[in-house]
Amino acid sequence: MFPSISNLIGKQIAKGEIAMFDTIVENIADGSFNDALKKGKVDEESYPVDKNGKRTSNYPVYFKIDIDRLYKDSVKYNENLKDNQRDLLVNKYSYINPSLDLTKYGIFNGIYGYISAPVIDMQLPIYLGANDKNMCCGAAHLTYTSLPIGGKSTNTVLAAHTGYIGRVLFDNIRKLQIGDEIVIKNYWSTLKYNVIKTKSIKPNESADIYIDEDKDLLTLITCISNGSGGFNRYIVICEQIGK
Repeated sequence: MFPSISNLIGKQIAKGEIAMFDTIVENIADGSFNDALKKGKVDEESYPVDKNGKRTSNYPVYFKIDIDRLYKDSVKYNENLKDNQRDLLVNKYSYINPSLDLTKYGIFNGIYGYISAPVIDMQLPIYLGANDKNMCCGAAHLTYTSLPIGGKSTNTVLAAHTGYIGRVLFDNIRKLQIGDEIVIKNYWSTLKYNVIKTKSIKPNESADIYIDEDKDLLTLITCISNGSGGFNRYIVICEQIGK
């Protein structure tokens, strides 16, 4: 019974993280953390700071000045990729390190947003950096692909495990059909995509992770067995509705 119980627990953890994210987004505070400290609105014992007054743990309240700065830096990151993506994606290790350090914006749980696919009952937090830890916990953003904020000439690529003991992650994306809706929620907006293509590719085939000029794409990737003891990649390509 362990796998089914563990999967249920994992699903509840993900839903809890997503519910907390929605609560935080609805209650982003004006001003800054330092302003709140000066006004006595933050209890330093409950919300630790280091000797320099810098936050050292996650907060139930995020500040607008930090979230606005994160958006500005995310847009800048995506703009840079339009001309330089192929030079930056040099090998499989390029994807691993987070594209942005979220702690610099007062975000200590590593969550940038979440992805949901109602037709397959999937909801997963989005973490930056396609390392094994992130792919075991949710949907991992491949570094040097577009951050999930939408826009022309963007292609956000998210990866997660299939068949991981204890969590149902991207196991069911193979059930997605053309036209099914995928939703991305970040700190600023809700983005809706429709599935436009699904296919299996070999591990060394990478064309689908690159930006397609003028298109607003979301690409999901997971590993599947190739029937010979190895693995291929299954991908789901989506385009933002109305784009």
